[in-house]
Amino acid sequence: MTRGKKMGRFTLCILYFFLIIGISGAHAADDTIKLGVPIPMSGSTATYGKDLERSTILAIEEINSKGGLLGKNIEIIFADTGCDPQMATMAASMLVSKGVIGVVGGFCSGATLPTMKIFGDANIPYVISLANSSSLIPANPGNCFQSNGTSEHQAEAAVNLFTKLKAKRIALIHQGDGFSKTLAETTKKQWEDLGNSVAAFEMVTPGEQDHSSLVTAIRKIKPDFIYWTAYYGDGSAVIKQLRQGGIRADICVADGSNSVKLIELAGKSAEGVYCTSNPLVELLPASKKFIASYKKKFEVSPGMCSGLQYDAISLMADAIKRTGSLDGDGIIKSLGETKAFKGITAEIGFKEDNTLIKSNLVILQVKNAKWTLVE
Repeated sequence: MTRGKKMGRFTLCILYFFLIIGISGAHAADDTIKLGVPIPMSGSTATYGKDLERSTILAIEEINSKGGLLGKNIEIIFADTGCDPQMATMAASMLVSKGVIGVVGGFCSGATLPTMKIFGDANIPYVISLANSSSLIPANPGNCFQSNGTSEHQAEAAVNLFTKLKAKRIALIHQGDGFSKTLAETTKKQWEDLGNSVAAFEMVTPGEQDHSSLVTAIRKIKPDFIYWTAYYGDGSAVIKQLRQGGIRADICVADGSNSVKLIELAGKSAEGVYCTSNPLVELLPASKKFIASYKKKFEVSPGMCSGLQYDAISLMADAIKRTGSLDGDGIIKSLGETKAFKGITAEIGFKEDNTLIKSNLVILQVKNAKWTLVE
């Protein structure tokens, strides 16, 4: 390949990585308020990214139709993180260079982590809508707010479920990334602190197709409960092969797997599977208007990410309104003072470490090929 062709391909990649969409128009005026939205728009988690993109557009159009904020319309700049730390770092730097005054997004914790310092150094308030690893907490420069339940919240929900179903020996399976490994480790600690045993702590390589060695190991230790802490793409194959291998232990997945895609891909093997999940809009009475608007505009149903991103955008807008200016310190202060913001998914309030005062996690279960809320 010639040097010219290489440079051309590199340029195309950069353009693809940084897909920028201005809701107010391609040549937005200087009197708009710029918000950055770093989300995965390519790669294996792009389906989630599309959901985040749509709910962002819906929220911003609603705000702008009511006069915007501080007399100005909001302009959104989307940046593709690809759920990759390197891409996310480039995306964050691009958003800073574009002059965004706030950021709302963040899906994969591993990709979100390196961006926190970039936005912190620029004094830009960041509402992290999905990424929820507890590893983000010590890395927080003070400008970032996790509006989704953390690994601690999710581990607590999982441990409560194990206890309720009288499990004694559990198996934890992760994929070594910032989100799934941290959640598995946190769950292990909480479970063992109660005097229980973890029979297996296994890692599956992302993209791996043959899980026969894992099935053999799980069959040998005979756990009561299996907790998959990673994403649905590989999780569906793991669940299917565990069931095909004759393993009948209860299975729970984490919120990275609470997609209908898990049910579609795992088929009958998904029946009865539990999930420690963020609130899904289709199961929430407060989300009826949002669902109707989403379906009308995009002609598809909202996905598992939609409610959290919609609430995070609404929260950022509320903080700007309360601040009365676009001052970074002021918006960060207003976000930190949030104690009872009423979203469509939950009531949002922050502790001193900028994580939720109250967990938003719920327990779901697959019944008749659908996610249902466990009371």
